[in-house]
Amino acid sequence: MRILTTHAGSLPRPKALTALYVRRSRGEAIDAGELARLGREATSRSVEQQLDVGIDIGNDGEQQRESFFTHVQHRMTGFGGSSQRPLMRDLSAWPSFLELAAPQFARDSVSLMSAPKAIGPVRSLGAEAIARECAELRAILDRQPRKFEETFVTAPSPGIIACAMQNAHYATLGEYVAAVADALRVEYEAIAAQGFLLQIDAPDLAMERHTLFADRPLDEFLAFVDTVIDSTNRALANVPRERVRLHVCWGNYEGPHTHDVDLEPLLPHLYRAHAGALVLSMANPRHAHEHRVLARNPPPRDWRVIAGVIDTTTNYVEHPEVVAERIERAAAALGDPARVQAGTDCGFATSAGFGDVAEELVWEKLRSLRAGAELATRRLFR
Repeated sequence: MRILTTHAGSLPRPKALTALYVRRSRGEAIDAGELARLGREATSRSVEQQLDVGIDIGNDGEQQRESFFTHVQHRMTGFGGSSQRPLMRDLSAWPSFLELAAPQFARDSVSLMSAPKAIGPVRSLGAEAIARECAELRAILDRQPRKFEETFVTAPSPGIIACAMQNAHYATLGEYVAAVADALRVEYEAIAAQGFLLQIDAPDLAMERHTLFADRPLDEFLAFVDTVIDSTNRALANVPRERVRLHVCWGNYEGPHTHDVDLEPLLPHLYRAHAGALVLSMANPRHAHEHRVLARNPPPRDWRVIAGVIDTTTNYVEHPEVVAERIERAAAALGDPARVQAGTDCGFATSAGFGDVAEELVWEKLRSLRAGAELATRRLFR
């Protein structure tokens, strides 16, 4: 037995690929063939680098997507125009921080704050795009002499799309969430059919408390969480539960996070998900203490926890001893180290051009993740 290493999905994209995604997001004409070629090359490189640093459960680094959710506009009908996403409440509460962070938010990147919105019925255009993406990843993996223990592919939750790609068509938010979930079913089933683990990226299940629901009662936000979980579960009906991991976070940005909802009231709702693992932020300064919450509110017995033990918003490289201690705390909370995997709090490049950690240091952090997991393994399984 040993502690396996993984991460939350997105990894740095090459500059040339990033530039094409940014240009396309601005409505500029680009060479689709060149975009596809650079995407394949970047995926191959990302896989090799993950194997080099010792990642056990890896992925494609989301190299063939402009961001972790806005790519759906190319795979579904109904999107156009531009959203006006409300600013996270913890950012607007501290004007001096916004002034300090202004250069960060002004970088050339695919914006997640002004994504297209729903202007018509949202329906899947079919499985061709995700099937091609999975097939290309499989071909890259087959050419590698080294192998991952498992490979995962990410897909967004219906909730993050419905909140960040705003609604200008459906009568209610619930109807919009349900329509997006129906469209995402195609993605979910295609990923599972290729034999990959499916990771549902659902920052909405925590972050929307201080975004869309910032001025509303907690009970209304929790009702929204239930709506998203129910719709996601319906979309996952044909995917084995043990092949699904649910990634929940409070927003992947360096900020105060003073308005984050606590984990404790969320857990009973999250545990209703059709999933077998929870990917959770446990390294950043705002949520590192919540291993105690897991101990008080343990997940279902057949669930694993992928503990975020690497902070994806700081260029500090965690010492392996710090990584090991974080893993050990998660194992103690669950009472069984076999139920713990070591991961990152979130992705390192949630949209093309947007990330807080220098590319070289991303890989140093993941090397430290591997080294820390080895230390924890020796201590936990002796």
